[in-house]
Amino acid sequence: MEGVEEILDQLYKKVLLGGTLEDDVHGYIFYLNPNLSEQADCTTPSLTRSNVSGTLGGVPGAKSPFEMSRAREVKLLQLTVMDVMLSRVLSAETEALAKEGYRKLTEGLLQSAEVDSKLIWMLQNSDKLMSHLAAKCLSSLLYFQLRAKMALSNPWITFCQKHLSESPESREAVHCLWILTVVIKEIFKDTHCQQAEMLKQLLAPFDITFEVFYNSLFSQHFGNFQNPSNVVNSLVCFLELLELLTASRIHLKLHFKSQRMLFLKPCALDILAWPIPAFVKRKLVIVIKKCLLGKMGEDLCRGSVPALMSPDHFLDGDVLALADALLHAVRLGLWKDLSVSGKPSRFGGDEVQPGCQPRIGPDYVTLRAASLITVKSLEIKFQNCTSAAEMRADLQKFMSELLTFLKSHLRRPLRLYNPCEWLFRVFIEQDDDMVEAAKASLSIYLQLTRGQDDTSGRLTQENEAWIHYTHRNGCNPHCIFLFLLKNIVFDSTVLLDFLISSETCFLEYFVKYLKLLQRDWGHFLAICKFFDAAKLQCGVHTHGAVTPSLVQDSRASHTIQRALASPVGHTVPHALASPVGHRNACPQVSWASNASSEPQSQVVMARQAHTVPAHGPPSQTPLSLVDYESSEDSDEEATNQHLANYRQTSSHQEMSRETQGLPRTSQNRKERSRSREHQQRLLLPLQSNPPNCATGEVAPNGAVQEVGLFLRTVKCLQELQDAIERLQEKNLFPYNPAALLKLLKVVGAKCGKV
Repeated sequence: MEGVEEILDQLYKKVLLGGTLEDDVHGYIFYLNPNLSEQADCTTPSLTRSNVSGTLGGVPGAKSPFEMSRAREVKLLQLTVMDVMLSRVLSAETEALAKEGYRKLTEGLLQSAEVDSKLIWMLQNSDKLMSHLAAKCLSSLLYFQLRAKMALSNPWITFCQKHLSESPESREAVHCLWILTVVIKEIFKDTHCQQAEMLKQLLAPFDITFEVFYNSLFSQHFGNFQNPSNVVNSLVCFLELLELLTASRIHLKLHFKSQRMLFLKPCALDILAWPIPAFVKRKLVIVIKKCLLGKMGEDLCRGSVPALMSPDHFLDGDVLALADALLHAVRLGLWKDLSVSGKPSRFGGDEVQPGCQPRIGPDYVTLRAASLITVKSLEIKFQNCTSAAEMRADLQKFMSELLTFLKSHLRRPLRLYNPCEWLFRVFIEQDDDMVEAAKASLSIYLQLTRGQDDTSGRLTQENEAWIHYTHRNGCNPHCIFLFLLKNIVFDSTVLLDFLISSETCFLEYFVKYLKLLQRDWGHFLAICKFFDAAKLQCGVHTHGAVTPSLVQDSRASHTIQRALASPVGHTVPHALASPVGHRNACPQVSWASNASSEPQSQVVMARQAHTVPAHGPPSQTPLSLVDYESSEDSDEEATNQHLANYRQTSSHQEMSRETQGLPRTSQNRKERSRSREHQQRLLLPLQSNPPNCATGEVAPNGAVQEVGLFLRTVKCLQELQDAIERLQEKNLFPYNPAALLKLLKVVGAKCGKV
């Protein structure tokens, strides 16, 4: 008689290769039954229980260490074979005849061997390897039952309900959460199955159980737990499960009470003050960020949300409740309790291994997430607030808390004269979060200044007050946009990359900003003067910015406030003014026309040609872009609809990006921007202006200073418009940019009048 190990080994090799089961399928059930390992010693004549008992002094039923080791190996081999077989039966690549044999064997194990109950028993084994393999097999078995439209295992449902309701720190509860998370992920990945029906079948028995577990885990003090390590494991697994529950609400339109727990019960925020590893706190902050941004499960859910599905009428209210709860926690000192350690909290650990260099500086992932959820919560609250006084008080209160939090963690302090710098100091390494933060900040400003148009270009006393107010609280939209341009070294190709990428919401942000720029023109000119005054006061020279001291910051702040208080009207900012006071010192830019023209004598720039392929996709029809000249509300709806459609064309966008050689990551973007820094600067000829000319200062050594920020901004936007038009002519732009070009031309016409 062949040994059990030999038969299992042969079956493993056959299943691993996807071979068919020629023999009777039911014959394999005997060898895969976990009970077999208890009597494995009886399967070979050379090793019988009576012989072993004799060697142990005749004690009946006792096992030698050799027997125990052999039984363990048999169990592990059984679990390995079952795991591979389940993966084969669930794979679309398995040959049909072989898959049918694996399916019959799996059903036989469920019916005659009750393998689900035995896997649950093995799940609780102290042997970690055996417990893990049993969990893997059980998760695959549950997914198999859902795919085959079979009833879920009753022993599994009973086991989960019992342990999730009794104790959040038990090992069994951790196993339940892990298995459920794995099954939900598999459902999300399989786009060919009926995802909503399968997930509903899986979650329905646990809807109340999840809520009981949530209350038990988050409503008590950390010191009351008896097993802190298991609590950390429960937190990690449950936070992942919470994200998946919310993702199923968005993408599959399921409606369970447990999907609203995180939104309506803010007690989860309390763990940010618990003495737990930093990576767990980071995970919670990131989950909240995804909830507020509507990006739950974005790495699992393929494709965008279908436009024809009915909306979740409770979701907006739930998001508002979460935003209010977060702001309330911030008011009570949430960020004061959050430690942003410089330890590398990666892969579930925060200890520096021997031989590795410790990371210097804060955990920017946590800093970014905390900053973004604060600004996003303010945006959501202001969208539902009608009191201007209340919004102004909240902005002052919460932005002050955020800036204080950031100043305590950033290695280099923020410049006192420009608090708006915080956004790029925190987000410069993460494009998508950076644009989300800029868009949220812009939305906050639009809510605060609704009805305060400045189309004339003249600043009223009230508008000047708003400039100081928004600037002081780090949310001035013009400062933020100019900082964006400065950080990409005025490289228009980076803006172009943002516009054709589905990885950020830059299109939505850029459209909103261009519309604001048209009606807030005087404010924009004042901010340009602001930057130029700061640059001159703080000693910026041709080799880059010198980090100003606190004394310089204070001196610059007074200079800038005097500059902002001076009348602007239609005149050029002081930093751009001609030394002889000529009104047209800022060159006329015929940017609104189709033809690109260079300023004649004042400005000389090293132009770099933007090459595009000669042939575009032959049958690609550009998507239509809405006319952004319409009303504010219809713009928002149309923009959101366009973005939803646009993200479905990511493959075309990726092709266009590869064709044009545009950067894909912030690291590539920065490297390319640094290499082009000198070519992208607007320079003045040495003989065109005398020394100390504000538009192009000539240093004593003959070097030429950069021109004012206004001209560099104009030039960058002009190059962007030219590039879009060239791509549009060759049918290489992934959507119809006509409305976007219209906005750029209107702004260009205003620039030409300065």
